[in-house]
Amino acid sequence: MEDYVELIADLIDDGNEARQVDIAARLGVSQPTVAKMLARLCDDGLVSRRPYRGVFLTDAGNKIAQDIRARHQTVEAFLRWLGVSAETARIDAEGIEHHVSAETLKAFRRTMQRDG
Repeated sequence: MEDYVELIADLIDDGNEARQVDIAARLGVSQPTVAKMLARLCDDGLVSRRPYRGVFLTDAGNKIAQDIRARHQTVEAFLRWLGVSAETARIDAEGIEHHVSAETLKAFRRTMQRDG
């Protein structure tokens, strides 16, 4: 679910519409799979769809996207702080961000601030 919300936010921020076909292509899944997830996200109040216009995040969806980005930035910054290359940190942060706890994120931030 988070991958979809994050991707929709990215597509919209890049100045494009978040269309089902683009989401499927970026995630490497079928359009019916995307359609099912979009229906779920609509039911959860995270996205809205307009015929012939694409997918849009609701306020709740935008909040989740911002939270995901903040987690990603913290994890990526921490990995870079440890000496991980920029490319590897970016790739690894993408997977870690979905599993890291708030407590761990605080510890990452505290450690980077303390040892700056």
